[in-house]
Amino acid sequence: MSENKDLPVAEQAASVEGVKFVYDFTEGNKDLKDLLGGKGANLAEMTNLGLPVPPGFTITTEACKTYLDSGEEPAALRDEVSAHLDALEARMGKKLGQADDPLLVSVRSGAKFSMPGMMDTVLNIGLSDKSVQGLAKQAGDDRFAWDSYRRLIQMFGKTVLGVDGELFEDALEAAKAAKKVTVDTELEAADLKKLVTKFKKIVKTEAGRDFPQDPREQMDLAIHAVFDSWNTDRAKLYRRQERIPHDLGTAVNVCSMVFGNLGPDSGTGVAFTRDPASGHQGVYGDYLQNAQGEDVVAGIRNTVPLADLEQIDKKSYDQLMQIMETLENHYKDLCDIEFTIERGVLWMLQTRVGKRTAGAAFRIATQLVDQGLIDEAEALTRVNGAQLAQLMFPRFDEDAKVQQVGRGIAASPGAAVGKAVFDSYTAVKWSRSGEKVILIRRETNPDDLDGMIAAEGILTSRGGKTSHAAVVARGMGKTCVCGAEELEVDTKRRRMTVPGGHVVEEGDVVSIDGSSGKVYLGEVPVVPSPVVEYFEGRMHPGADDADELVEAVHRMMAFADRKRRLRVRANADNAEDALRARRFGAQGIGLCRTEHMFLGDRRELVERLILADTDAEREESLKQLLPLQKQDFVQLFESMDGLPVTIRLLDPPLHEFLPDITELSVRVALAESRQEPHENELRLLQAVHRLHEQNPMLGLRGVRLGLVIPGLFTMQVRAIAEAAAERKAAKGDPRAEIMIPLVGTVQELEIVREEADAVIAEVEAASGAQLKLSIGTMIELPRAALTAGQIAEAAQFFSFGTNDLTQTVWGFSRDDVEASFFTAYLEKGIFGVSPFETIDKDGVGSLVKLAAKAGRETRPDLKLGVCGEHGGDPESVHFFHEVGLDYVSCSPFRIPVARLEAGRAAVQSQGSDHR
Repeated sequence: MSENKDLPVAEQAASVEGVKFVYDFTEGNKDLKDLLGGKGANLAEMTNLGLPVPPGFTITTEACKTYLDSGEEPAALRDEVSAHLDALEARMGKKLGQADDPLLVSVRSGAKFSMPGMMDTVLNIGLSDKSVQGLAKQAGDDRFAWDSYRRLIQMFGKTVLGVDGELFEDALEAAKAAKKVTVDTELEAADLKKLVTKFKKIVKTEAGRDFPQDPREQMDLAIHAVFDSWNTDRAKLYRRQERIPHDLGTAVNVCSMVFGNLGPDSGTGVAFTRDPASGHQGVYGDYLQNAQGEDVVAGIRNTVPLADLEQIDKKSYDQLMQIMETLENHYKDLCDIEFTIERGVLWMLQTRVGKRTAGAAFRIATQLVDQGLIDEAEALTRVNGAQLAQLMFPRFDEDAKVQQVGRGIAASPGAAVGKAVFDSYTAVKWSRSGEKVILIRRETNPDDLDGMIAAEGILTSRGGKTSHAAVVARGMGKTCVCGAEELEVDTKRRRMTVPGGHVVEEGDVVSIDGSSGKVYLGEVPVVPSPVVEYFEGRMHPGADDADELVEAVHRMMAFADRKRRLRVRANADNAEDALRARRFGAQGIGLCRTEHMFLGDRRELVERLILADTDAEREESLKQLLPLQKQDFVQLFESMDGLPVTIRLLDPPLHEFLPDITELSVRVALAESRQEPHENELRLLQAVHRLHEQNPMLGLRGVRLGLVIPGLFTMQVRAIAEAAAERKAAKGDPRAEIMIPLVGTVQELEIVREEADAVIAEVEAASGAQLKLSIGTMIELPRAALTAGQIAEAAQFFSFGTNDLTQTVWGFSRDDVEASFFTAYLEKGIFGVSPFETIDKDGVGSLVKLAAKAGRETRPDLKLGVCGEHGGDPESVHFFHEVGLDYVSCSPFRIPVARLEAGRAAVQSQGSDHR
């Protein structure tokens, strides 16, 4: 290595392979999250800002990925770590784990995206039977040293050696019971020394080895454990839930220890530059004296509000407030900060852009615009459609008669009602059986993640706004109430005792309000969200009684509408739905399913149509259906006056309009046995048998019906044309688009279109109106997508029916597969999300892209839209923007979500263009 003698010692090992696996905190910055993970990148950024960060270094995500792929760490990694450790020891003036005055370090995970509590951390590495004596002497505090040592053995045993953490907890509880104290801070040095001995015996028994006394072995094993924690079941589950890619890996941060458990002038806390629950500015966070960081997030001791720090340690409080302002102005966003105070000296251990509730996200985005920190385009990237959807959920009725039994910290808003369950296994089991549940725990830990996902809400008797339950719930948009101290939770007996002695048993219904922190017995009724009232036009921004949140949503929606290129239409089948959709901001109807108009009182007419033996009988049935259909369309055109209305001609199999075959067979058999008249039932039964198909969704439906049943489609086209003519005569502005479903070849469309054009011409001649009706098709079969260039010769527009296209591409029957094996596919990671929820970009999406391109090559002015429920899915909307569609269509309730995401898609695509 003589040729490298001029390189800094920390870089010599890296240069051997030309890959650098370790970075000092002084070398990185906040833009290196892919390489250094979020925690490492932000530690580097704070170091660059001159903030008080304990010295340390970061092992990159590339090292983790190499380790996970090969099962071994990169060949150069050990030498690089040694070089950086030597540099750290030189800077600190002490050696890792030395006997007289040991350097201690933490080994902490840090992925690109925050995964609170999902991966591993080990504190106090470097302590041993010898160095604990030196630490006690150096600190002048025996209790502190032995407390730190028992913490190391406990965390190392559970995290690195796989020992059941309950064994350590039980031993700690037994020590407190023997001493007749309730909190661990009341244990003395002698008690903790005995506990260390007990903990080491637990390690020996459970792990089959002694607790390692070599500090470097401790550090290396902890680093490997952090790498391994990337692939734990809980980490995989969290990534699937949050749609975080599985191939990113985690960085590892090795940081010199600072101690919050040195007595009353020391402590640890978590702070937010704004309230993550509401978005309001102020002093928000938790502080815990004489504690290490894990005590706060674990919720094992209830914290005090951050504001209390001003009385406890004014100097540190003032410095922290200044640092918080610096970080928020630098990151231009809500910052989540972890800090430790060691004997009156403040140290920053982490910062990140903080998780927040949906309401806080909208408020903060508009506040930052008003403060001039970000512009409107950036504000749109700070909110999303999933958050908007959360804000549209109902909330508890404040005027209802309720039985409040407790109140905790409002950690994550929402109104959640469900049966009380006390462990994650039961929460998952009951949820899969269709039950709504509330998961109740003293405090949650990462092992509770699957139960938290399954539950409607989470209630804990311990912890604060920065506890594991609160942070994870906010990230998932789950309702959560934490720190309800008056509730006595007994998980072993599966019960909760509330003030007054009432016992809530497992299965009893409870309600929790994540906006107020209130806990109720029984089911509390709900009322509409003010955000929905705003979209419905019942609450007006700027009015004296307007909700502050409504103001923020209104502004963000206005930003989105100004930015977006995609238009947003509604899936609506009647005038009532159409009017509601219009209030929600719909710019037309993208899908009117006419089959829904043939149900109810009209079923008998359809039966006659199906049973018709002669042309005359069939014509009579169609003649009676025509005025009913016409009135349907008149009402639709009136409610959507001036906006496009895409009407899909009859699509489902005709047997859906006939009675159930088993029920009808029984009726016929009974009539025959009683010798009663049953000619009509018999004809119906014969028709049902005649039309029966093994796979009706791929049988006689869509365009095939129009070709096989003479006059059916022409009747519908005539009704559309006459309705449009009537609206024109009434000075209306009908803009009808006729959509032919399930086309697989251009010849089908040509035949139907020729007949439709003839009918439209007749109506125009009779009414004297120029109707300008466009005719297009739904692309919902793979063959249609593959031959889109040919089909475009006969189509004026394409509407992608992504529900059926997904079924036919995957070979799935949606009605069957979602209940049968989708849960297993999601759990095994085959799907990150159901392809019926978010479009499968690689498969279905490729066909959409291909068809859009081919269609426009044939007909440059071809209008392109999508009308499956993907049209209201946030991630899918971005894809449709990229592909170049003109509009998306979705159910009325999802229109605001689609509008917002269309605006975000436009902003993000402009940003990538600039890059």
